[in-house]
Amino acid sequence: MRNIKLTIEYDGTDFCGWQIQVDDRTVQAEVERSLSMLTDSKVRLAAAGRTDSGVHALAQVASFKTESNLPLDVFVRGGNSRLPRDVRIVSAEEAPAGFSARYSAKSRLYRYVVAKKQKAIGRQYAWYYWNPLDVRKMNDACAAILGVRDFQSFCQAKADVDHYLCDVRYAFWRETKDDLVFEIRANRFLHNMVRILVGTMVEIGDNTLRSSSMPRILAAKDRSAAGATAPAHGLFLLDVEY
Repeated sequence: MRNIKLTIEYDGTDFCGWQIQVDDRTVQAEVERSLSMLTDSKVRLAAAGRTDSGVHALAQVASFKTESNLPLDVFVRGGNSRLPRDVRIVSAEEAPAGFSARYSAKSRLYRYVVAKKQKAIGRQYAWYYWNPLDVRKMNDACAAILGVRDFQSFCQAKADVDHYLCDVRYAFWRETKDDLVFEIRANRFLHNMVRILVGTMVEIGDNTLRSSSMPRILAAKDRSAAGATAPAHGLFLLDVEY
């Protein structure tokens, strides 16, 4: 039995997220369908991150077990030949028997893009925010979330999780000519965590909230203490570390 590790890129605009749903179009369903046809056997994927509806990925990682003897390049070329254009298998590798794309991951890196001006081209990959934002204050807020913290305030209410602790390795904002770009790496992420962090920091950046509010919001352990949830279309899964 082989264990295959895939790196997958997708535009989440027309997907209802990664995870299979009964009546909706999902990335997992499309890739599993393609690989099952290719190998003539049922394929079930485990993924590093179950991205939400509208969220994109440049390097999602998925793994599956198979008895197929197909060469690795055939999983890429053959898999892509049966996939729609908004999802691509970038690479395929042999993985150790105990490898799991989800449970073997040490950290995930996400990027969120806030556009400073309205766009016709690329509008589906950035959240246009109409007010000027103070990046210095937003980076001050980032300092409060570094290390192991309880992120219950930054998680969708009533999430089905064992605990809310996440170890944030780094988090920062940088400014380009057209955009503000947020990147965050952590060992794990809660449901909507990055988008709620972004929404809260944007409120800090436009002076709706103070940058000193972040420790108080964390301590509250209450979703209502944080800011709004940023739209999904500005979010990208960028990298998974193993």
